[in-house]
Amino acid sequence: MLPIGVNTWVWTSPLTDAALARLAPHVAELGFDVIELPVEQPGQWDPHAAAELLQGLGLTASVVLVMPPGRELVAASPETIRDTQEYLRHCVDVAAVVGAPAISGPAYASVGRTWQLDPDERKSVYAELRENLKPVLCHAARRGVRIGVEPLNRYETSLINTVEQALDALPVECGLALDTYHLNIEERSPDQAVRAAGERIVHLQVCGTDRGAPGGDHFDWPGFAAAVHDSGYRGPLVIESFTPDNTTIATAASIWRPLASSPDALAADGLAFLTSL
Repeated sequence: MLPIGVNTWVWTSPLTDAALARLAPHVAELGFDVIELPVEQPGQWDPHAAAELLQGLGLTASVVLVMPPGRELVAASPETIRDTQEYLRHCVDVAAVVGAPAISGPAYASVGRTWQLDPDERKSVYAELRENLKPVLCHAARRGVRIGVEPLNRYETSLINTVEQALDALPVECGLALDTYHLNIEERSPDQAVRAAGERIVHLQVCGTDRGAPGGDHFDWPGFAAAVHDSGYRGPLVIESFTPDNTTIATAASIWRPLASSPDALAADGLAFLTSL
């Protein structure tokens, strides 16, 4: 059985030391194996303190990067690209400290940035992305951390929406992070997409088709589970959903209503379903 985790965004944003000290024991008590830690801004929480806290609770960590407006690896000024590379290197360092095997997220452009690309422009932008990822990938290799680049749905990006595009766009040494929410929107067959990603998968996030708890929705969970097994992936399945209390995160993820009776209910129901799956 794969480890099961949950992102702290289910309860709060941004993550702080105080919030993590409150949430981590609760996540362990609920029965999760992994707690997912977003790095929204460097310095909002202390990775060394987090590592000590999680070790005492028997939890492991996964780390997700965040791409708000102004973080770009393509079609941006040299200063913006350098700042984004530095942020991504920071996320790698955080992951190394807390023992996370990878950092995951849309490490190419800010969430919500979209523009029409003709085939030649797309080819050019993908070449730029590969070049600008190189120093981050080199730093990650030195720290023993993988990079998992996440395809997002068409409403959140116009650059990488599918596994096929990701495999075309990314260097071979770069991994993929897949999310069932985006797979359900963009892939004709989520199962086939997972199999196509195969050994490139370094992280998997799960939620219902409405962004709520996995299970009870129309997603083909048995088919997905079989495809994950066939891919050889042995990392965690992490529930990623969002609190509506943080306006920035809620707007980026289009969270306009509660997705469960409470964050605890969403987490507990999702854990129960994934355990049975």
